[in-house]
Amino acid sequence: MLPIDIAAFHALNAGAGTPQAVIDLARWISSGLPLVGAGLLAGALAAGSHGTRRAVALGLASLLLTWCVVSAIRWSFPMPRPAQLGLGMQWIDQGARAGFPSMHTATAFALALGLALGRLRLAAALAWLCAVAMAWSRVCLGVHFPSDVIAGALAGTASAWAVFALREHWIRPRGKFSAYWFRPARPSARRT
Repeated sequence: MLPIDIAAFHALNAGAGTPQAVIDLARWISSGLPLVGAGLLAGALAAGSHGTRRAVALGLASLLLTWCVVSAIRWSFPMPRPAQLGLGMQWIDQGARAGFPSMHTATAFALALGLALGRLRLAAALAWLCAVAMAWSRVCLGVHFPSDVIAGALAGTASAWAVFALREHWIRPRGKFSAYWFRPARPSARRT
């Protein structure tokens, strides 16, 4: 860990003098925002257009790959969290599990890029804003170093690109029968 990482952590980590509203906002972003996002994604899958469902499926596939990638990195290279090194103030409980890279940040960035690649511009813009806020909240709350969230952002975006490349270069060229969610919508049959 570089000294600049520790210095940046101390600059962003909420301390005793941080207004309670900032800490509450960071807590909500870290724990409440994922629940709101899950509800919106479920609604888009249930009631969205064919293109919206396809874009959300791309985002969800990106999330799944990101979870696998981050879990593998954490298992292979278990890096301590700030609390394990006695640094900063922690505003939420995290336990002693590895913190590199940040899973919250990785999945937020994977979803944002997945929605952007799926051409949901407004949803993607909102998701990018939420991803950056998630990265800030994890350092503000003292559960990750800045390098953890940067690595999470890179892992999430790389995973989303990999899922998109797989779709574009392997699934889509095989035609409409290769995967249900990539088939064009069929017109409804009329009964007489």
